[in-house]
Amino acid sequence: MSWDKELQELDQRGALAEAMGGEEKVARQHHFGKLTIRERIHAMIDPDSFHEIGKLAGVGSYNEAGELINLVPSNFVFGTAAIHGRPVIVSGDDFTVRGGSADASIAGKRLQAEGLALELKLPHIRLIDGMGGGGSVKTIETAGRTYIPRVAGWDTIVNHLSVAPSVSLALGSVAGIGAARVTTSHYSVIVKDTAQMMIAGPALVDWASLGEVSKEELGSSRIHTRNGSIDDEVASEAEAFDRARRFLSYLPNHVDELPARTDCEDPIDRKSEALNTLVPKDPRKIYKMRKVIEAVVDEGSFFEIGRLWGKSIITGLARINGIAIAVFAEDPMIYGGAWTADACRKLVRHTDLASTFHLPLLHLVDCPGFLIGKQSEESGTIRMGSTAFAALGQATSPFCSVVIRKAFGVAGAANTKPGSHHHRFSWPSGDWGSLPIEGGIEVAYKAELAASSNPDQHLAEIKAR
Repeated sequence: MSWDKELQELDQRGALAEAMGGEEKVARQHHFGKLTIRERIHAMIDPDSFHEIGKLAGVGSYNEAGELINLVPSNFVFGTAAIHGRPVIVSGDDFTVRGGSADASIAGKRLQAEGLALELKLPHIRLIDGMGGGGSVKTIETAGRTYIPRVAGWDTIVNHLSVAPSVSLALGSVAGIGAARVTTSHYSVIVKDTAQMMIAGPALVDWASLGEVSKEELGSSRIHTRNGSIDDEVASEAEAFDRARRFLSYLPNHVDELPARTDCEDPIDRKSEALNTLVPKDPRKIYKMRKVIEAVVDEGSFFEIGRLWGKSIITGLARINGIAIAVFAEDPMIYGGAWTADACRKLVRHTDLASTFHLPLLHLVDCPGFLIGKQSEESGTIRMGSTAFAALGQATSPFCSVVIRKAFGVAGAANTKPGSHHHRFSWPSGDWGSLPIEGGIEVAYKAELAASSNPDQHLAEIKAR
C-alpha cells in the first residue's frame, strides 16, 4: 500500500489553485489591464523568493468514486518572500475568484498572514483588489445564517503598525473592509483609472437613494489622493510595486532595529552652488522648495509622500550620508507655505512614521504661520495645528531644523522641538518674529494709526523706524 493516490490529489489541488478562477476569468483580468495575484506577487518581490503558504486551501468537488474533479481555491494568496534581500510577508486578493469577497477567502488564511507578520516582526505588503475579504450576502447561503459584523484579526492588523512596516496597494475596485485594509498602513498607493476605493459600491449607493454614480465618481484616485486617504497615485501596477519597494528601503525590518545605512557616493562635504541663488532676496518672490531639499540630501534620495494633498507642507523620506531620514518643509508656492488643516494632518502622519521607525526629522523652515481667513477657521486649522505640535513634541527621533526664510507665528515655532536637545540653523535669508512686519505693524499700532491725522504717512514713518 502506498500514498500515491493522495499525493496525486495534492498535486492536482496545487495545479487547480494555480489556475485561479480559470482561463476566462484570468483573460478578463488581463483585459482590464490588471495582473493576476500570482503575477503581481512575482513582479513585486525578488526573483524566486516566494514561498507560498496555504496554497491547497479551497473547496473541492468530488465524483461518486471520491476523486477530485474541481477546486475553487481560496481567493487570498500569501507567503514569505524577499525584497532587496530582506524577508517580508506578501499577500493579496485573487479577483478572478468571487471578486475577493469573504465567501471564497478561507478566513483562516488571512488571519494567518496577519498573525505571521506580527509574530515574526516582518514588513507586510498587501495587494488589494476587490472586497479584500469583506462580506457578501452569499455568505448567508453558504453558512446558513447571518452574523453581527466584526473584523476577525483587526487587532492583529492594528498591532502590526507599531511593530513593522505595512504597505497597501489598491490595484482594482476596493470596497468595504478592503478599503479599510488599504488605509490601515504606513504607506498606500492607488493605480489611476484602474483602481477605485469606496466604503460601498454604486449599487448600494443607488439602493440608499443617494443617486446613480460610477465607481470613478465615488472613489477615484483623484478623490482619495487629494483628501489624504491614500498617500500616492501611480499610472501602472509596475510603478506601484516600484514605489512600495523604494518606501521599504528607507525603513528597518521592524522597530527593534535601526534603518540600514547605505553606501553613499555623494560626499558629505559637497557644496551645492545652486543654494546660493535658489532663495530670492525679495521676500515676495517664491521659489521651489523641492530643489532645496534635493540639494541638501544625498543625490537622488528624496522620496516624496503625499504630494497631492496638504500641499503647503512637503513630506518625504531621504538620506544624508547614507542615513535614512524623514524630511518636511513648507512649500512657498502653496499659500506661501502657510499651514492648513490638511497640511497639519499630513505632518502628524509623517511625524508618527518617523518616531515609529527611528528616522531623524529634518525641517526646512519657510513658515509664515497658519493659514488665516474664514475658510481656515471653518476647517479647524488651529485644532489640527495643535495636534501637529503635539506630534512634533512627542516625537522620539532626533530633530534638526534649518530656517530657509520665514518663521512667524505659532506655526513658525515648529522650527524647534520644545523640551529636548536639537540642532537649529539658519540660512542668511532667515526672517522671523511673532508676526511679519507687513501686517504686524498695523495690528501693533492700530490705536496710534487710528488717532493720526494722516495714517498712511504715519505708517510709513513707523516702518522707517
